[in-house]
Amino acid sequence: MWIFGYGSLIWKVDFPYEEKVLGYIQGFERRFYQLSTDHRGTPASPGRVVTLVPSDETSKVYGIAYKIKESNIENVLSHLDYREKGGYERKTVIFYPLEKEQLLEITIYLASHNNHNYAGPADVNDIANQVVRSVGPSGANIDYVCNLANAMRSLFPSVEDNHLFSLEQKVLNLLE
Repeated sequence: MWIFGYGSLIWKVDFPYEEKVLGYIQGFERRFYQLSTDHRGTPASPGRVVTLVPSDETSKVYGIAYKIKESNIENVLSHLDYREKGGYERKTVIFYPLEKEQLLEITIYLASHNNHNYAGPADVNDIANQVVRSVGPSGANIDYVCNLANAMRSLFPSVEDNHLFSLEQKVLNLLE
């Protein structure tokens, strides 16, 4: 089994895996449209984390595929189901590795617009203000945004993720 990391699973992997592969999925865009009331915010002051929103077939979301050892699948899924309990559901999609020709069927955690924590589209300035003031049990929401942006630049230097990088810049400007 393979799991796709496109948010904190890129830089905060807390489960065992056999192999990791860089690549992308198609038909989605990464957006900070999901509220976090249990990790990067609280019910009184929710943070913002990423989910994937449907887009055209040419859109790509870059991330990491993690191969889970057969004997660990049940434990890893139980752990991730708990970690992603704030509105995320499992979905299977096709993953396109950067350095292999073989496509992979992969599991992603996706927060649909029907879940209780879906905030939806908002002005990037409003999202940045929410990020700057939100802290939860897993830490400051600022760290989530900046760690993801730094990881994406390091792993995929030629990929421009306008929504992520624009939000990061707005957040950093607010801190000055």
